Amino acid sequence: MPRQFSLAYLTVPGIDPVKQIKIAKKAGYDYVSLRTIPMGQTGEPQVHLENDPELTEQVRQTLKDYEMKLFDIELLRIREDLPTDYRAAFEKGAELGATQVLTSVWTKDHSLAVDRYGSFCEQAAQFGLTLNLEFPIVSELTTMQQAMELQDKVGAPNLKILMDMIYVYKTGLTTEEIQAADPSRFGVIHLCDWPADMAGREMVEVVRGGRAYCGEGVVDLKGVLKALPKNVCSIELPNVQEIAARGAAGHAARCLETAKHFLKPKVCKGKFNIV
Repeated sequence: MPRQFSLAYLTVPGIDPVKQIKIAKKAGYDYVSLRTIPMGQTGEPQVHLENDPELTEQVRQTLKDYEMKLFDIELLRIREDLPTDYRAAFEKGAELGATQVLTSVWTKDHSLAVDRYGSFCEQAAQFGLTLNLEFPIVSELTTMQQAMELQDKVGAPNLKILMDMIYVYKTGLTTEEIQAADPSRFGVIHLCDWPADMAGREMVEVVRGGRAYCGEGVVDLKGVLKALPKNVCSIELPNVQEIAARGAAGHAARCLETAKHFLKPKVCKGKFNIV
């Protein structure tokens, strides 16, 4: 089965959900990933579907009209001052077809994180949702090993580890280390590349607005993907310059085009090398 792709919110930041669905469909994505748990960032649409029945209906109708599927909702963060009950957001996401929720840890208190994940996994399970724990290098849980330790302590079957290609690269993970882990640990895959040229740019700047198209950076994408289960790849590739040059729709299309081209199976001496 060909690998499937979703358009992540951060690839086209600032775009409202209805427009994002239309962009994803036009570009040829299989799924769309919506930010329905806002972070409160400047320019970010404050989408709370549980409090906005009109927008919820617009999203539902647009998904239907454009024959698109909702893959995941984001972004649930673990922090002392943030809510402890997301059932309303989970319910709306599940009603629209989501099966995954993206999460990350923003507290140094990992015992608190374990408690919160235990509760959130129970809440999510009521709606058939799986939580995906990411380990961003700008957060307070920054390695796959830390994510696995937390996953083990929580012990919930609906808690998976989200593998983002740039964090795999920046934390020095090897394909051997990934292959040594039980593949059932892994969930959503974030696909993008890390630029070869970092001249004059801070790491956070690249993470949030300067990622490279697949195959145009330095990450061993094919090797990492071979080491992981063939799960859906959500293309999360924010790039301020490319959006300015191509527009959000053009950038989203280019993201998918380059990913499919780079990962396209190649025939070598009568055999297929498949990623």
